[in-house]
Amino acid sequence: MLTDRLDFVIGVDTHRDSHSLAVVVSPSGARLTETQTAASKVGYMRALAFAREHAPVRRAWAIEGSGSYGKGLARYLERSGELVYEVERPRRSKRRPHAKSDSIDALRAARFLLSKEKPVAPRQAGRREALRVLLQVRSSALAARKTALAQLRALLVTCPEPLRTELRSLTRVRLLARARGFRIRAGGEPELVSTLLALRLLSRRIADLSEEISLCEKEIAAYVGEMAPWLLAERGVGPICAAQVLVSWSHQGRFSHEAAFAKLAGVSPIPASSGQVVRWRLDRTGDRRLNYALHMIVLSRRQHHPETISYIERRVREGKSEREAVRCLKRYLARHLFRLLEEGVVVA
Repeated sequence: MLTDRLDFVIGVDTHRDSHSLAVVVSPSGARLTETQTAASKVGYMRALAFAREHAPVRRAWAIEGSGSYGKGLARYLERSGELVYEVERPRRSKRRPHAKSDSIDALRAARFLLSKEKPVAPRQAGRREALRVLLQVRSSALAARKTALAQLRALLVTCPEPLRTELRSLTRVRLLARARGFRIRAGGEPELVSTLLALRLLSRRIADLSEEISLCEKEIAAYVGEMAPWLLAERGVGPICAAQVLVSWSHQGRFSHEAAFAKLAGVSPIPASSGQVVRWRLDRTGDRRLNYALHMIVLSRRQHHPETISYIERRVREGKSEREAVRCLKRYLARHLFRLLEEGVVVA
């Protein structure tokens, strides 16, 4: 148990400009003292000095938002040799009936850590953080390109003739090339001039976003090739899915066992049986990006991997639906990839 190895826990409720700290005694969780500090290097130094004064021996930090507002503090403490754990922020539905303040949230974070048998360490920085940033930028660029393409197609429906007839039959590539070359003539019909300008702007925006996506994917593939090239050798695992798995997993020892990783991925089976019906419910919690990556790997294997194809056929013959069979495969895949990551050599 964690409480057997600690005398104090410092809970931290993090915000953009300031952090609230609360010190509790282990294992009782009794509040000892609390303070507030700035979210800056000077504030981090004061927080560490505060902990050394009021929690001099066997202490650990329970930081809410260690991947966002608390990232700077978590990195500083880890470099200083402190024991740091990640604590999830409670959901609004659970917080609503209770009192709410920064000091109360810090106290709640410390006590939550004491209640955990196997706490989770914060995610690592380095190449893992580089991958996370690139994946985030690529995701936003994909969403923006999708929106621009939808707007461009919508303009084709309402644009004046004969432009509508000319453009609506073109493929996407030819349409974008044609729209990028539109010339706007002054003094023309206002509706036609505005439509031509809008089409040209949208096509250029789509081209810029496509270039961003391509550049991000190139960098992601290079990082994955450096960190875990053996992961790309797995059937159905491409650079983007491999990068997401690496980002969510982070480093060896972060998860106590493969079931914790599966829970993070949202593929842990949830019993939903009643009477004579025995079934398992879909888990909609966890890291949905990791869940999507596992889903895409399974879909790829479903088309080209003989063992996956035969497994789905066998489970369908047993009475399960294809969706349930895919769900089982995602759970198996999470276990398989976790073991590979824990046993393999990943360059941080």
